[in-house]
Amino acid sequence: MGNGAESNAGGSSPGLLRSYVGGHWQRGAGDGAPVCDAVTGAEVARVSSDGIDMAAALDHGRRVGGPALRELTFHQRAALLKALGSHLREHRDELYALSARTGATRGDSKFDVDGGIGVLLAYASKGKRELPNDTVYIDGEVEPLSKGGTFVARHVATPLRGVAVQINAFNFPVWGPLEKLAPAFLAGMPSLIKPASQTAYLTEKLVELIVESGILPEGSLQLVCGSAGDLLDHVTEQDVVSFTGSADTARKLRSHPAIVRSAVRFNAEADSLNCSILGPDATPGTAEFDLYVDQLVTEMTVKAGQKCTAIRRAFVPAALLDDVAEAARQRLAKVTVGDPASADMGALASLEQREEVRRSLKALQSAATVVFGDPEHVDVAGADAERGAFLSPVLLSGDPARAEPHEVEAFGPVSTLLPYTSTQQVVEFAARGKGSLAGSVVTGDKEFAREVVLGAAPWHGRLLVLDADDARESTGHGSPMPQLVHGGPGRAGGGEEMGGIRGVLHHMQRTAVQASPAVLTEVTGRWTQGAPRTTTDVHPFRKSLAELRVGDAVVAGPRTVTAEDVAHFAEFTGDTFYAHTDEAAAAENPLFGGIVAHGYLVVSLAAGLFVSPEPGPVLANYGLENLRFLTPVKPGDSLTVTLTCKQITPRENADYGEVRWDADVTNADGDSVAKYDVLTLVAKEAA
Repeated sequence: MGNGAESNAGGSSPGLLRSYVGGHWQRGAGDGAPVCDAVTGAEVARVSSDGIDMAAALDHGRRVGGPALRELTFHQRAALLKALGSHLREHRDELYALSARTGATRGDSKFDVDGGIGVLLAYASKGKRELPNDTVYIDGEVEPLSKGGTFVARHVATPLRGVAVQINAFNFPVWGPLEKLAPAFLAGMPSLIKPASQTAYLTEKLVELIVESGILPEGSLQLVCGSAGDLLDHVTEQDVVSFTGSADTARKLRSHPAIVRSAVRFNAEADSLNCSILGPDATPGTAEFDLYVDQLVTEMTVKAGQKCTAIRRAFVPAALLDDVAEAARQRLAKVTVGDPASADMGALASLEQREEVRRSLKALQSAATVVFGDPEHVDVAGADAERGAFLSPVLLSGDPARAEPHEVEAFGPVSTLLPYTSTQQVVEFAARGKGSLAGSVVTGDKEFAREVVLGAAPWHGRLLVLDADDARESTGHGSPMPQLVHGGPGRAGGGEEMGGIRGVLHHMQRTAVQASPAVLTEVTGRWTQGAPRTTTDVHPFRKSLAELRVGDAVVAGPRTVTAEDVAHFAEFTGDTFYAHTDEAAAAENPLFGGIVAHGYLVVSLAAGLFVSPEPGPVLANYGLENLRFLTPVKPGDSLTVTLTCKQITPRENADYGEVRWDADVTNADGDSVAKYDVLTLVAKEAA
């Protein structure tokens, strides 16, 4: 990916962080703004994007990166993501070392670095398992649009022809870019990453490792360190903009003239006053009480509380408020703050960020009192408390009737205990956050959990119910998972990131294609009912993957079903349901009116008709899908089966692929008695 060449824009300082645009590294112009070590206060680098041609960068992504990605199938892109994840895993120590300068402990760094790598690997796995080895994604089933079946439709999804512009926050300089890159890349859309300046040096190192690996196609990933400048002036209707940061900035970006004019897809993940609710049953001494306190302290101190999913509002039953406060105090008193190499909690990302948290704390203190910590002073281990951006964990106890706890977010190691007296009341309090990324309910009472989850769900993107049963394997309140939506309504931005395949489809255009079955088959690469079939003297099971074509078919039968067949099947399998064995009872059944064949007998007889038994390219049958029994089969009925090659999916790293067959079993009147898909593994080449 790229040639690694570097250029200086307008005589820039060599201490400036580099951007990677247009296939080469480039430094911005001028001296740039300083970026400091969060622990020591020493200057790490300077940052400037002056002189970088944003329009040219976007053009490079559209012209070079996009076509290269669209040539690849979903499976090929998934394989590249897997390779990239493995490569970055080998270089984690380099990322950890720089991550410490952001104030992160080793555990914090793993959360960021390993979490980001995990997203790449998760999307690689989902891409291989859930997406076709093709460049077109089929969304949903065929929609019949006419009585005769000659006019049908299907939704297809194709990659947008623009660039995924990804503007990230300072708190996750590795995970943030990678969790946006993975679904965009898998969709076939190039990315341009714009990290927050405070921690951009870590993202620069990440992109350097990616570029040097040569794994990704050129143009599929670009980096701009420094101000976004006029970047958004050049976005088009084919681009996607994803933003993580403050709600105020999200509103400004969302209303940018270019975004409004071209209806650019805009995804925001913004401020979030997440809550955690302790159930009334979770009294001191219960597993749930301990889980709640442990989770609360963890969420306050991991990444020094600088997580968009951290617990800001801790709702507890009024009768348990003092118990929770005392248990949390004891836990927090054991937390050491200082040098990330040895302390439990490191520094905030910058001195400016510390002052911002202190300002927010002053606003909160108008409606709350400090239970633990001192916003102005903290004992620091192994570092200078004034030069580094250190802050004590601060636990408040507040009045939930006041507005401040539900409106002011102190983006640091800060949380507020808030009492409630009823289930309905705590649901209403949770809603006052006006939209959150994550909430949790800690309880052993399933009825309470259900009431809270269904009541709070409209205001939350994700809800965790934590109890003694799932605690050991739970990923915790603050851990977004690539399989699940990361986002939230209202104040939280109204967007969704990741969410498994949903995140991929965000970067694709869904189009309804209306056509004849034959044309729809050609467009989608999937045989559509009503399209021509190809039958020859060569049984399709005798064809390798290289020889087989969509639409290849075999018609086999007829085979008459006898009363002896039904009786034998019942005795052999033990399925003696009355409709197959008791003539009088079966006659009373309004659906059958007499003895009928087992559905699975019909499927078995159909297999006996269409199977070519000799060894050959078909290696195995590994399942049936979408099986429906449509018309009862009675003794004396004759069955014919039509088996049609519906979809061919080669596997990238195997000498075989998957073939999906359409099976239609009909009776003598031509009525379908059973329809289903047969799944087989077929060798790519004939032996």
